[in-house]
Amino acid sequence: QQAAHPRRSVGIASITFGHRAQLEDLERFSLPADPHLAKQHGRSHRDPHEESGNPDHGREHHKSDRRHEYVDDPLHHALEPPRSLTISDPTSSHAVARPGTPANELRLGGRLVGMPQTATATVVPKDASIYVAGHGGLVGSAIMRALDAAGFTNILTATRAELDLRHQSAVDTWFDANKPEYVYLVAGTVGGVYANSTRPAEFLYDNLMIHGTVVHAAHNAGSKKLLYLGSSCIYPRHAPQPISEDALLTGPLEPTNESYALAKIAGIKLCSSYRTQYGDDFISAMPTNLYGPGDNFDLTASHVIPALMRKFHDAKVEGNREVSIWGTGSAMREFLHVDDLAAACLFLMENYADAEHINVGTGEDLSIRSLAEHVRQIVHPEAELVFDTTKPDGMPRKVLDVGKLHSLGWKHRIGFDDGLRSTYDWFVENYASARGIS
Repeated sequence: QQAAHPRRSVGIASITFGHRAQLEDLERFSLPADPHLAKQHGRSHRDPHEESGNPDHGREHHKSDRRHEYVDDPLHHALEPPRSLTISDPTSSHAVARPGTPANELRLGGRLVGMPQTATATVVPKDASIYVAGHGGLVGSAIMRALDAAGFTNILTATRAELDLRHQSAVDTWFDANKPEYVYLVAGTVGGVYANSTRPAEFLYDNLMIHGTVVHAAHNAGSKKLLYLGSSCIYPRHAPQPISEDALLTGPLEPTNESYALAKIAGIKLCSSYRTQYGDDFISAMPTNLYGPGDNFDLTASHVIPALMRKFHDAKVEGNREVSIWGTGSAMREFLHVDDLAAACLFLMENYADAEHINVGTGEDLSIRSLAEHVRQIVHPEAELVFDTTKPDGMPRKVLDVGKLHSLGWKHRIGFDDGLRSTYDWFVENYASARGIS
């Protein structure tokens, strides 16, 4: 069944309209949106969408525009805000009690300045305006598929040509014009060990700027909720395994991706700081290593799974038997299909509201050697593995403790071998247009 609805790709001064098919009878936030995996459930889906990529500090308490709304002393600076306080008159600067308000919630001038520490359900209306920052990347395109499948009809996007997320004034202008109610912040400069180790300044600068501009603009525009997506590389190199959320900042980072990790940590702290100071409902999720359709298959910039698929595929096409693998093969890694991550993001947007970041993964890991053997079996069974021990392994082991996410009722659905096969099928079918193929 087709349901026509607009999707807005919005630049600073342009709006374009298109139509997308809505899938029928998909389980909310759970069934895979990957077209290859959807076939297993007797459903079809169109290809992923196209590729993407100073405030007024005056105190104006009585304006409806939240861009200029600031909370005044003395209660704003109280170390322990009163419990169960809200405001009966949005134009008043005095907080009064209201029955039924969550503990530790405080509103002044109509603005929430203290948030409950327990998760509360949020129902996102199907016609709510939702901005996906980074909609053309691996994660962004998966979130677009998931939103489409779940029936959301007012999705905002902006390509890199339309909006450079590193420029605060441009991002502010875009947010002022479009006023997104919900924001998925999944944009950023990403890559594997080689890219991280050879482009540290780019990884640090780009990601710091992108995270900062979008979070600040969402605050100024009065967005209802923002989900910021970090990375499991935020944790110390020798963190206890599996890694729980409280391991953050308890030891030195992995040197090969330190710049990227620092930018991601800054993003987490930025969201929590805006929550603390302004009461913004900004949450952070930390996914494990990802793979799936729409990945980058450039051998100098990709992550391990697309790099291995590309190497084995090229060897098969060229008639070579040997495939070189970085490192010793002993490093242990966890992997999550990107469509599972997208399902988790939609779930968290409605079911998570805590200040602390939350891990997203499977809680299962395997060695790089075992991973290479899985990929070899799918792509080029006759190949021989040759490990280049002059190259780094990265962190010895990295698997996330996902008990917190499981306790909320969400678990991954896509099996590892099924996910690898569907990803390779996508790669073969889209070889000419896949990222990283020249």
